[in-house]
Amino acid sequence: MKIYDIMQIMEYLPHRYPFILIDRVVELEVGKRAVALKNVSINEPFFQGHFPGEPIFPGVLIIEALGQTGGVLVMESRGKERHGSPVYFMGFDRVRFRKPVLPGDQLLLEVSILKMREKVVKLAGVATVEGQRVAEAELMAAFGEKK
Repeated sequence: MKIYDIMQIMEYLPHRYPFILIDRVVELEVGKRAVALKNVSINEPFFQGHFPGEPIFPGVLIIEALGQTGGVLVMESRGKERHGSPVYFMGFDRVRFRKPVLPGDQLLLEVSILKMREKVVKLAGVATVEGQRVAEAELMAAFGEKK
């Protein structure tokens, strides 16, 4: 199974530091599912304010990381000519945060395609740390045009 490192991920996604939130894609089944890793480091810029003395990885960024994992999956599933095109969030359903994510944790982000049309995709995502579910959501996104 192909592993995607950060340089390959940046071929698929338009995101760059400090907003690229996945480090590696470790599994990808075209048209079906992908699994990515995010190593959570105390050096991340948002920890200065979220929260001083009690750093917690922001929940909205967990959802963004699930979305970026889905972005790689969708781009790989739709073909090379789409790589680097934007994918815009349209909505979230069934979002739940189960447990705080802390510096030193490794997020395992699993995303599967529920429905994919020409311009819209619906994904299901689950984030875990050491086998424990920390967040989950259904995500809807629209495909933008590459500039």
